[in-house]
Amino acid sequence: MNSLVKWGVGLLVLFSVLLNLALIVSYSRRTPQCASRSKHEPRGKHDERSHVFADLSRDEYTQVQEYMLRQKDLNISTRQSTRPDENFLFLIDLRVPRKSEILEYLDARGPVPHRKATVVVFYGTKGYIKEYEVGPLPNPSSHRDVTRERYGVDLPLSARTVTIGEYILIFQFLEKNVFLPLSSLLYESFGLDEEHKANAFEQMPRGIRAGERKTWISFFRDLSGMYIQPVGFEVLVDHLSTNTSQWRVERVLYNGQYFPSVDALQDAYSAGTVKKIVKAPWEDYGSLKPRTRPLQVGPQLVSPEGARYSVSHNHVLYMDWSFAFGLSSLTGMRVFDVRFRNERILYELSVQEAMSVYGSVTPGLGMTKFLDSSIGIGRFAHELVRGVDCPYDATYVDTYRYIDVSRPLRSRNSICIFELYLGQPLRRHFADFFHNSYGGMANSALIFRTITAIGNYDYMWDFIFYQTGAVEAKVHATGYISSSFLVQGSLKHGHQVAPNVLGNVHTHFISFKVDLDIAGGKNMFQTKDMEYKNVSLPWMPEHHAMIPHLVEKTLLTEQEAALRHGTKIPRYLHIASNQTNRWGHSRSYRLQVYSFAGDHLPESQPEERAMSWARYKVSITKHKDQEQTSSSLYSQNNIWSPAVDFSTFIQDNESIHNQDLVAWVTAGFLHIPHSEDIPNTVTVGNGGGVLLRPHNYFDNDPSIDSPDSVYLGPGTESSCESNRMACLAQESCAPGLEPFTYHGFESVMNFKEE
Repeated sequence: MNSLVKWGVGLLVLFSVLLNLALIVSYSRRTPQCASRSKHEPRGKHDERSHVFADLSRDEYTQVQEYMLRQKDLNISTRQSTRPDENFLFLIDLRVPRKSEILEYLDARGPVPHRKATVVVFYGTKGYIKEYEVGPLPNPSSHRDVTRERYGVDLPLSARTVTIGEYILIFQFLEKNVFLPLSSLLYESFGLDEEHKANAFEQMPRGIRAGERKTWISFFRDLSGMYIQPVGFEVLVDHLSTNTSQWRVERVLYNGQYFPSVDALQDAYSAGTVKKIVKAPWEDYGSLKPRTRPLQVGPQLVSPEGARYSVSHNHVLYMDWSFAFGLSSLTGMRVFDVRFRNERILYELSVQEAMSVYGSVTPGLGMTKFLDSSIGIGRFAHELVRGVDCPYDATYVDTYRYIDVSRPLRSRNSICIFELYLGQPLRRHFADFFHNSYGGMANSALIFRTITAIGNYDYMWDFIFYQTGAVEAKVHATGYISSSFLVQGSLKHGHQVAPNVLGNVHTHFISFKVDLDIAGGKNMFQTKDMEYKNVSLPWMPEHHAMIPHLVEKTLLTEQEAALRHGTKIPRYLHIASNQTNRWGHSRSYRLQVYSFAGDHLPESQPEERAMSWARYKVSITKHKDQEQTSSSLYSQNNIWSPAVDFSTFIQDNESIHNQDLVAWVTAGFLHIPHSEDIPNTVTVGNGGGVLLRPHNYFDNDPSIDSPDSVYLGPGTESSCESNRMACLAQESCAPGLEPFTYHGFESVMNFKEE
C-alpha cells in the first residue's frame, strides 16, 4: 500500500510540474516583448557640434602615430618594448580646444575649432620629455613643441611614467639579480619554485628627492588578489640610468630586517643570523570565485516602453538634459556642455586625479603616495560586465586609447549609460487633513558610468542627472586593499586581516573639476549659513529668544575662496549669477560636497606640492586656459618638482567677482582596513563626491513638469490619466535581452616582449 501511495504522489508531482511548465510557456508566448526603442521622441535634438569634445577615433590615433613616425629627425619608436635609452611615443590624446573658441562655435556660430592631439614623447636618447600639439585632424600636417608653454619648465626624463618596456627590463633584472641568487632562500621561506611564483608591486614615488628613480618593490604570492598575499620580502632598485647595466639593488628587506645587498642577506641567512620566515602552505583567500552555488538572478532593470534617453556618437539626451561626453586616458571620465532645458549649467565636469597616501613600518608602503593620473585613470577603463557593473540592458559604449601601446587599443563596452529608479520617491505627499489626495514622483535619474581598475583598486565613477536639474559626481572604491607583511610595529599602521598580513591605513582623495556657467559666463561665489541671534520678540519686547538668522556673504578673491579641510566652512556654497529668479534672488547652483576624507599630507613635506589641490575641500579660481588640470602626467615621478602645482593657481589672488569661475572640489574617504576587506573591499560606505543643486535658479521645482508625476484623488485611484502605474500590470512585458558576452581581457597590459 505504501508503495502505491508513493507512486501516486510521484505521478501527481510530475503532472503538477508539467502543468506549470505548460502554463509558463503559454504565458510567456502571450507576454509581449518590451519595446527596444522608446515610444516617444526625445525632448531635444542631438547636436553634431558636440563632436568638438569627442575622444580621438581609432583612425585619428593612427593618423597621428603615422605622422609622428614620418618625422625622421625625431627618431621615435612605437614598439611597446622600447627601451629607456630609446625615444618612445608614449601618449596620444585629444587636445580640447580653448573654451573661448568652443563657446564662440557653440553659441555664436563661429568657426569650427581645429581638432588637435597632444603627443608625449619620452626622449631616452636625450634625457628629456616633450609634449607636442599635432594637427589639424583628420590628416595632421604639422606639430609644435608646447612643453614650456604648458608647464613653464623643461621636463626631465626621470619624470616619465614607467613604461611596459621598462617593466620588462625590471622583471629581467629582478630574475637575474634577486631570484636566481636567492633561489634556495625564497623556496625555504616562501615556497617559491617553478610552480609557485611571486609578483612584484611597487612603491611610489620613486625615491626621496628630485631626480631619483629608486623604487621599493614588494613581492606577493602569485594567487588571486595578490595584493593581500605579501611574503615579507622587499628590494630597493635604483633604475635611474637608461643604461640597464648601471641598475643595482641598494637595499633588501627580509622579515623586517634590512641588508645592504642581496649577497649580504644570503650570507646572513646561510650563517643563521637571520630571523627566518617559516614557509606556510599557500592559501587562496583572495579568490572571488563564488563559494555558494547561484540560485536565481536578482532584480533587473526593465524599461517597459523603451529607453527614455538617446545616445548619438558622444552626445546624450535625457528628459530635459543634454551633454557631450568623453574619457581621457589620463584623467578619466568627463562631460561637456551640460544643458538643462537648453540652458548651459556646466561647461565641464571631469575627474582630475585620484590620490592615496599610505602608512606602514615597511618601506614598500611606508612612503607610498599614489597619484593615479600619472599612469592613466581612463587607461584602465576595461569592459563593464552586464548585470553586475551596470544594468544588463544599459547602453554600452566602446572607447579607444593610445597610452604605452604600439597601436590604438579598443576597450569594448567601457562606458555604460542607463536610467535608474533609485528606489525612493523624489517627492511625495499624502494629504490627510481637509483635502484628501496623494501626489508623488519616482526618483528616476540618468547614470553615466565607467569603472577603472588601477592596480589593486577599482574606482566606480558616476555622473548622475536628476529631473530636478541637479547633477552629482561621485566615486566608489572597491577592489583589493594594499597590504604589507606583518612585522614588529605594524599594528601602529592598521589591522591584521589575514595570516601575517597587515591592512595598511591610507587616504583616498579625489579631485573633480566643476566649471559651472550659471546663466552665462560671469558668476560670483557666495556662501550662506545660519547663526542664532538673541532678539526681542516684537509682540513682547521685554522677552528675548535665540532665533536662527540667514548669513550671506560674497567672496571676492581666489584666496578667500580657497576653503581648506578642517576649517569651519559655510554649509552652503554657491556659484551665482547676476540674474535673479521671479522672487528676486540670484540664480545659483549649490556645491554640496560629501566626504569622509582623512588628513591631508602636511605642507612641510616636499611631496605635498604635487598634490596641493587636496589642501582644499573647495577652491574657486578664475578660468584660465593654461590652468586646465589640477595635476599632471608627471606628478608621480617628479613629485618633488611638479610640472603642475595647483597652489600656484590661487597665489596671484585674482578677482572672482563677475568672472568665469571654476570650482575645484576634493572628496574622499579615510580607509582603515579591517577583516571584512578580505577578500574584497565593498563599495558600501567607501566613496565621496559632490552634488550640484539648483538654488533659486528656477522659480519652482522643475520636476513638477515631469511626465513621471503621479496624482491620486478619491475616485480616481485606478485612472491612468495621471498615474501610469495604474495600467502597468495590463501593459507588462518581458525584456528582450542580448546574449551575455565579455571581451575585457583583450586590452589588458602585456609585459611580454613583442
